Amino acid sequence: MRVRETVIRPFGNSAGVTLPKETLEKYQLGRGDRIYIEETERGIVLTPYDPRFAEVMRTAQAVTKRYRNTLRELSKR
Repeated sequence: MRVRETVIRPFGNSAGVTLPKETLEKYQLGRGDRIYIEETERGIVLTPYDPRFAEVMRTAQAVTKRYRNTLRELSKR
Protein backbone atom coordinates (compact mmCIF):
# COMPACT_ATOMS: atom_id res chain seq x y z
CA MET A 1 0.00 0.00 0.00
CA ARG A 2 1.38 3.36 -0.99
CA VAL A 3 0.90 6.34 1.33
CA ARG A 4 0.71 9.82 -0.14
CA GLU A 5 0.28 13.18 1.49
CA THR A 6 -2.07 15.92 0.36
CA VAL A 7 -3.36 19.17 1.85
CA ILE A 8 -6.91 20.10 2.80
CA ARG A 9 -7.67 23.42 1.11
CA PRO A 10 -10.58 25.86 1.35
CA PHE A 11 -13.22 25.34 -1.31
CA GLY A 12 -16.00 27.91 -0.98
CA ASN A 13 -17.63 27.28 2.41
CA SER A 14 -16.22 23.75 2.50
CA ALA A 15 -12.82 22.14 2.12
CA GLY A 16 -11.32 19.79 -0.43
CA VAL A 17 -8.26 17.68 -1.14
CA THR A 18 -6.21 17.49 -4.30
CA LEU A 19 -5.52 14.00 -5.61
CA PRO A 20 -2.23 13.40 -7.42
CA LYS A 21 -2.41 12.84 -11.19
CA GLU A 22 -1.01 9.31 -10.77
CA THR A 23 -3.84 8.41 -8.38
CA LEU A 24 -6.48 9.81 -10.74
CA GLU A 25 -5.04 7.80 -13.63
CA LYS A 26 -4.66 4.58 -11.62
CA TYR A 27 -8.30 4.64 -10.51
CA GLN A 28 -9.62 6.19 -13.73
CA LEU A 29 -11.02 9.23 -11.94
CA GLY A 30 -11.62 12.67 -13.33
CA ARG A 31 -13.36 15.94 -12.59
CA GLY A 32 -16.98 15.44 -11.62
CA ASP A 33 -16.58 11.77 -10.68
CA ARG A 34 -18.00 10.66 -7.36
CA ILE A 35 -15.87 9.08 -4.67
CA TYR A 36 -17.02 7.69 -1.34
CA ILE A 37 -15.73 8.34 2.15
CA GLU A 38 -15.66 5.28 4.36
CA GLU A 39 -14.88 5.62 8.06
CA THR A 40 -12.85 2.75 9.49
CA GLU A 41 -11.14 2.01 12.79
CA ARG A 42 -7.88 3.25 11.25
CA GLY A 43 -9.28 6.48 9.79
CA ILE A 44 -11.00 7.38 6.53
CA VAL A 45 -10.77 5.72 3.14
CA LEU A 46 -11.60 7.50 -0.12
CA THR A 47 -12.76 5.10 -2.79
CA PRO A 48 -14.51 5.12 -6.17
CA TYR A 49 -16.28 1.98 -4.91
CA ASP A 50 -19.79 2.45 -3.48
CA PRO A 51 -20.24 -0.20 -0.76
CA ARG A 52 -24.01 0.37 -0.65
CA PHE A 53 -24.33 -0.33 -4.38
CA ALA A 54 -22.17 -3.43 -4.03
CA GLU A 55 -24.46 -4.75 -1.28
CA VAL A 56 -27.53 -4.14 -3.44
CA MET A 57 -25.88 -6.02 -6.31
CA ARG A 58 -24.99 -8.97 -4.04
CA THR A 59 -28.61 -9.14 -2.92
CA ALA A 60 -29.85 -8.95 -6.52
CA GLN A 61 -27.51 -11.76 -7.54
CA ALA A 62 -28.74 -13.95 -4.68
CA VAL A 63 -32.39 -13.34 -5.63
CA THR A 64 -31.66 -13.99 -9.30
CA LYS A 65 -29.89 -17.24 -8.47
CA ARG A 66 -32.59 -18.42 -6.08
CA TYR A 67 -35.49 -17.63 -8.42
CA ARG A 68 -33.80 -18.23 -11.79
CA ASN A 69 -36.46 -20.69 -13.00
CA THR A 70 -39.29 -18.35 -12.04
CA LEU A 71 -37.56 -15.40 -13.69
CA ARG A 72 -36.96 -17.46 -16.83
CA GLU A 73 -40.66 -18.31 -17.03
CA LEU A 74 -41.68 -14.70 -16.42
CA SER A 75 -39.38 -13.51 -19.21
CA LYS A 76 -41.28 -15.68 -21.72
CA ARG A 77 -44.49 -13.69 -21.21
